[in-house]
Amino acid sequence: MQFETNTFPKTIDNSALSSLMRDVLFALVPGIAVMVWYFGWGIVTNLVLATVFALSLEAIMLVIRGRPVVAFLTDYSAVITAWLLALSIPAFAPWWLLLVGIFFAIVIAKHLYGGLGYNPFNPAMVGFAVLLVSFPVEMVNWFSPISNSMASVGLAESLQLVFAGGSADLNQSQNPVLWDAMTMATPLDTIKTGLTMDKSILDITQGEAQKTFGRIAGAGWEWVSLAYLVGGFWLMYRKVISWHIPITLLVVLTSISSIFWLYDPQTYNSPLFHLFAGGTMLGAFFIATDPISASTTPLGKIVFAACIAFFIYLIRVWGSGYPDGVAFSVLVMNMAVPLIDYYTRPQVFGANNE
Repeated sequence: MQFETNTFPKTIDNSALSSLMRDVLFALVPGIAVMVWYFGWGIVTNLVLATVFALSLEAIMLVIRGRPVVAFLTDYSAVITAWLLALSIPAFAPWWLLLVGIFFAIVIAKHLYGGLGYNPFNPAMVGFAVLLVSFPVEMVNWFSPISNSMASVGLAESLQLVFAGGSADLNQSQNPVLWDAMTMATPLDTIKTGLTMDKSILDITQGEAQKTFGRIAGAGWEWVSLAYLVGGFWLMYRKVISWHIPITLLVVLTSISSIFWLYDPQTYNSPLFHLFAGGTMLGAFFIATDPISASTTPLGKIVFAACIAFFIYLIRVWGSGYPDGVAFSVLVMNMAVPLIDYYTRPQVFGANNE
């Protein structure tokens, strides 16, 4: 009797992988929609440019390595890397910034380690970390969601800003809002800067600044995080990701921040702020859950996520220079994955307990 199979034993069907990757892209859509509303058309420009750059570099590397181009391009892994990086940088970042980030993500962090399935680090976070360290000025020019709501800068002006570096050349007769008034530091950065000047949380967030900080964690930012939370729960419902990493990360981050907030609420931010500010939700559901660079055992995922949450809080509160910490926390724990998986391997059924 002869058995015929479509794929080799223990080989992942490319169509199944593509389906999972598409689900991740669909889950990002609510967050993308909210980001476009608050931060403008530059988000769309980022996504399109990042996708084009990622697919182009992916194809070039596949040809160089002698791998089937179409099969790997259609698994959507490069697109996910591109979208995660595009959503992590300012909306009106110059085009070359995206190209540099995508190059390090696709060529260095992915293909130089052997391609999909062999990369020890999350490619999107490698690209983000390189940009943040190399180009800190360009990485902090976030568009103010208060002055925008898709109204003050149109699509044509967005393209001018991205391709012409047009912040200084922006036609003031068409858009009287000055660039300095249009851009702002993130709430996390504002809090950290204020605390270094011996101000209390109340002093930093009240008055005119209250418009910037919104109800919980920054005007616009809190709604973006809520949209990512919805997309993340949809991924868990679809069983694309398990609960271990995102829920553990959020619970541990909430626990740590609650302890310090209850101890001194004028020096330490509330748990809600840490949950809905910055890249917490994006990191918990879409970045830390990367099946290649994250831990694979059930207990290992919990340890992996708990340590990420610890490092996020450590960098946000006591770190210098980098107010968020999601990318660096994930990369640090990516290095520890082999050790975590080794010591958290489930016992083989029928193995001798002696």
